[in-house]
Amino acid sequence: MHLGRTTLSKFLIQQLDGIEGARELGALLVDVAAAVKAISAMTAKGALAGLLGKVDSQNVHGEVQAKLDVIANDVLIRSNEWGGLVAGMASEELDDPYPVPPEYPRGRFLLIFDPLDGSSNADVNVSVGTIFSVLRHDRTDAPATADFLQPGSAQVAAGYAIYGPSTMLVLTIGKGTHGFTLDHEIGNFILTHPAMTIPADTSEFAINTSNARFWEAPVHRYVTECQAGRTGERGRDFNMRWIASMVAEVHRILIRGGVFMYPKDTKDPSKPGRLRLMYEASPISFLIEQAGGRSTTGRERLLAVTPTSLHQRVPVILGSANEVARIERYHAEHAAGHDAEFVSPLFNERSLFRPEARS
Repeated sequence: MHLGRTTLSKFLIQQLDGIEGARELGALLVDVAAAVKAISAMTAKGALAGLLGKVDSQNVHGEVQAKLDVIANDVLIRSNEWGGLVAGMASEELDDPYPVPPEYPRGRFLLIFDPLDGSSNADVNVSVGTIFSVLRHDRTDAPATADFLQPGSAQVAAGYAIYGPSTMLVLTIGKGTHGFTLDHEIGNFILTHPAMTIPADTSEFAINTSNARFWEAPVHRYVTECQAGRTGERGRDFNMRWIASMVAEVHRILIRGGVFMYPKDTKDPSKPGRLRLMYEASPISFLIEQAGGRSTTGRERLLAVTPTSLHQRVPVILGSANEVARIERYHAEHAAGHDAEFVSPLFNERSLFRPEARS
């Protein structure tokens, strides 16, 4: 491949050779890329087109929708419903699966997407993105919810687009993770980041520290060690990042390494995690593992988790393999009661929670 000259279409022809349904899968990914181009144009216009701000509606999660959430969702559906490549779609913004209308032919794939990840950042001109996942569907009838409830290991393709200083499409078909940059002058995605690889070690981590009081002990332990820097157990300094856009966090990790954590916490006991398994965790985990990284809930591999509902939430910890493995080990040691020597700084002798402070 000649770097800078390989278009997305050419790449897919080469990489999909020998894969079942190669022509159809390639055509589907090209249709997704077309939707990404349209969303990129809209996010770039922002306030000039009156596309910022909220609408008077909520999605299935009870979240107030941004204008761009609604528009991006519609773009993805309209771009993919007519081509005879998918049997149905599922979106983070919709309560139920969207079957291909009867006037269109149905294909043997299912498309799942978060149309605009980090949409609240659009109003302040911070990078946002689109996340997607492709599953097989062995029939051409309208899919039921159960047909979408496949583990991440069943994905045949996954990817994300990031709308930043440049628009990039990062995808995997199970043969590595590859990045393409949109050349606006010719309207094509060009391969610019072939075979992306995440360094196994890192000195960066990303987590929302405003939730620190709700974290479980293993996460407290890891973050406390990182904060101690070269004077602590790790013997080196760490940098903390937080953008509040999963796509932006993951893109940085794919480029230079790091760990992203949105772990289980006690803030809302009814939610085992914050991020959606099917729309965020599974597709991103596929990309991370294909780039040599690791992804986990803290207790099990994310790609091994089989969804039980369309909008299921899970804890997410992913990135540089050695650091993620360390965090998994801390969870295992805590479960076995072997981390008694670790005391969270929230409860140490200088804490507001010490017995004499409560008396």
